[in-house]
Amino acid sequence: MSNIDIKVPNIGEFKDVEVIEVLIKKGQKIKKNDPLITIESDKSSVEIPSSDDGTVTSVKVKIGDKVSEGDKIIEIESEKEVKKTSVQELTKNQLSKKIKKNELKKSNETKNIIIKDFSAKASASPKVRKFARELGVNINKVPGSERQGRITESDVKLFVATKSNKNFKDQITTEKKIELEYSHSDFGEVDIRDIPRVKKLSSRYLMNSWTKIPHVTNHDEADITELEEFRTSLTDIYTGEKKKITPLAFIVKALTTSLKKFPNFNTSIDEIENGKMTVKKYYHVGIAVDTPHGLMVPKLRNADNKNISLISTELKKISQQCRDLKIDKKELFGGSMTITSLGGIGGSFFTPIINYPEVAILGVGRAEKKQVFMDGKFVTRTMLPLSLSYDHRIIDGAEAARFNNNLKENLGKNFAYKLAV
Repeated sequence: MSNIDIKVPNIGEFKDVEVIEVLIKKGQKIKKNDPLITIESDKSSVEIPSSDDGTVTSVKVKIGDKVSEGDKIIEIESEKEVKKTSVQELTKNQLSKKIKKNELKKSNETKNIIIKDFSAKASASPKVRKFARELGVNINKVPGSERQGRITESDVKLFVATKSNKNFKDQITTEKKIELEYSHSDFGEVDIRDIPRVKKLSSRYLMNSWTKIPHVTNHDEADITELEEFRTSLTDIYTGEKKKITPLAFIVKALTTSLKKFPNFNTSIDEIENGKMTVKKYYHVGIAVDTPHGLMVPKLRNADNKNISLISTELKKISQQCRDLKIDKKELFGGSMTITSLGGIGGSFFTPIINYPEVAILGVGRAEKKQVFMDGKFVTRTMLPLSLSYDHRIIDGAEAARFNNNLKENLGKNFAYKLAV
């Protein structure tokens, strides 16, 4: 028996780099070339392997430490003497291993799946490992979809979505209802009422959306100074009276233009379990309408083929039908993407829930005049808060940012909305 120090070898340009993973622990048996730690610089991540066999007696580093060439990583107890084993025992052990190997092979063939040893090091690139760490995911527990079980970013996203959904379902199905130790009437007069029917119906869809879709929300502001000047200047060519067209009509028109450029936002994921998504070639924009009965989301059909005036007229029509409960049920389904606006009430940014099976929803706050630094000086501009929630399985952050940028351009001074009135 002898003690050996395993040190950081020559790692080239790496110096004072951070330890981001410690892959071994005290008492663990390791072999030569087994990974010990992972270090990360600004450019890449590198695994440091063991230079000898043995049992770990002491770990000299921890996550967050800075290491360089020559620094101790671990101390191991190495067996220099090989134990003698009789031919009979060796033959028996080899036969036992062979039987187990054949049994495992047959089991894998029967199940037709990759059996992954979670105690072993997962196969994934440094970029994927970093992505998993940022999400708080143990990379060794993620099933890989690539060759020989190699893990991709999509595998990590799916793992997070599946695990979150399962944990939530398990929680709501296994936990008992909390029994209050008091009655509300103990503290004063109360009135028990039925939840409105519309809210009862929508609650099921909201729960389904929140538990099945991994939401991410991108917040931004659009400069609509010129749009507002143009909108408030509109007059009827026959009567000369001011036209009452809400900003929402312009937002609908701008949104349909962005949907054409970013077709991933105009999809549905009701077949996502089968690895399919439905890409829609039509542009039916959902409008969240606040009614005394609850929130309703009718669809403004073929918004891309209508001018601003017609969109404004139809918005008023379907909104009134919802308030009077005269909207056809079919008009609440088959949308491309939904807009929910708090502009008439107040507020700025929020996190709207996606209208399943759509993959995105646009939240609009109240426009405000702000001081914005432009062309070397501060000027007063009208800024519109935008909150874009999207399904991270279909849309990534970069695509969402580009979509928002395009939408802002469509609402800005260079957009040809003037021709769409």
